[in-house]
Amino acid sequence: MTQYSDTMLRDVLDRTKVVAVVGVSTNPVRPSYFVARYLKLKGFRVLPVNPAYQGTQLFGETVVGSLDDLTASVDMIDIFRRSDAVPDIVDEALTALPHLRTIWMQIGVEHAEAAAKAEARGITVIQNRCPKIEYQRLHGELRMGGFATGVISSKL
Repeated sequence: MTQYSDTMLRDVLDRTKVVAVVGVSTNPVRPSYFVARYLKLKGFRVLPVNPAYQGTQLFGETVVGSLDDLTASVDMIDIFRRSDAVPDIVDEALTALPHLRTIWMQIGVEHAEAAAKAEARGITVIQNRCPKIEYQRLHGELRMGGFATGVISSKL
């Protein structure tokens, strides 16, 4: 697993305001749904992308079929698709999203060539990680293993 510093992860999450979740599900038991919902609850604008649900409403936004269909400026995409789908998603993102700063691939999703292509364009790439888990861990909601600590802290 690629190592990312806490400072780098915190910087990415702090600068991100709008996240397009590629492969989001409308099923509340699916990880893509509860990660997107969590990000929305934490103040991110979440733009759902999935052709299977195109035109439906999710988290106060209309689901679009592709990144090309987005009209808002996007800071980060969060990819909930298999690794073999990543190159096409990255190519589409590089074309459709001129202000994109981060490509985040979920746990189990990696593609070195697509990551290198995006990084060559100045985009930060995070692979095989979950922004929900990292946000919770960096904000004292989780321990390193990803479990709730049950401890209330006065740390800022």
